[in-house]
Amino acid sequence: MSDAHSPDTPAPGVGRRTALLGAGAAAAGALLAPGLLAPGLLGPAPAGAARTAPVLPRYTFLREALDTSSLAYNPTGELIFPCLRGTAGRLSGAPGRFLLYYAPHDAPGGICLAYADSPEGPFTEHPGNPIVSRTWSPHYSVSHVSSPHVMWNAEHREMWLYFHGENTTTRLARSRNGIDFDYQGTVLTTAMVPGTTEASYARVFEHPLPDRGARYVMVFMRNSTGGNRSIGWGWSADGITFDFDPRPLVSHSSVGVANLSGPHVLERGGSTYVAYHTDRGDIRLTEVGRDFSLRNHLGVVHSPLAGPPDSGRSAAPSYGSDGGTQYMFYEAGARLGATIAIARAG
Repeated sequence: MSDAHSPDTPAPGVGRRTALLGAGAAAAGALLAPGLLAPGLLGPAPAGAARTAPVLPRYTFLREALDTSSLAYNPTGELIFPCLRGTAGRLSGAPGRFLLYYAPHDAPGGICLAYADSPEGPFTEHPGNPIVSRTWSPHYSVSHVSSPHVMWNAEHREMWLYFHGENTTTRLARSRNGIDFDYQGTVLTTAMVPGTTEASYARVFEHPLPDRGARYVMVFMRNSTGGNRSIGWGWSADGITFDFDPRPLVSHSSVGVANLSGPHVLERGGSTYVAYHTDRGDIRLTEVGRDFSLRNHLGVVHSPLAGPPDSGRSAAPSYGSDGGTQYMFYEAGARLGATIAIARAG
């Protein structure tokens, strides 16, 4: 089927308004914010793409975040979608300066937590894992929950957890301590984005879009009825009720691959970028601009290690900094067999 619009062409500022399902209590938490991105080396850009000044530093594998063989909760032997958040000045009585959220993907999944006093670890598994499970009465009962992304909501001084379960549905829970969460409701389903069969792996960031009356943006993986995965996006005034662009933010065809996933928003030098992984095992970058109107595909910015732990696949990058040192946490290894890796800039 042909489309009069390029799949990367931004839609007008009118999306599909979603309704919040359910309600929950307020909460508070902490975050390792995206770092100021230092100059580094970009990988090769696709033919015809405009070259710009380097955006991301070169990240070098440091170590695995967790010893998977010693985890008390590790039902499927695979860990995905790391999200690191700082607690200093935000959470009182936190078990560490940093909280690392992660999950298995396959059933039963489960949102898990580890903590440390440095982004470089060592990380200690929280004894209450999973802190969010696949059954949360009376709100839902699903085969699995996964892909945790936690946002520090400065307005409410709360930790907001976005996660999926099933793959058609993204949910929100809120916490005052980053550990104990109250269910808020559903924020994204495939019914809200026409022509999709999955809408998951969402991350939400505070990013004002005045022309849309929005304070937050969401990026997520969208699977089309044709079986190809691209990056979708939406915007929201409150982080709960979102409008969604019916077309991809980054289309798989525009970067020459079959599938994209694991998006993360980055800001540097007055512009905005989305990093994501591809089915070729690499991590790429697209500049979308402050208002998300650009589609400047910058190519590969991180290539996986040939050997362990990547073994040809780096995915679901999550970026941050501590004391001026920049880090990337990511999935390392084959899909459904990955672990969490730490890479450091420089």
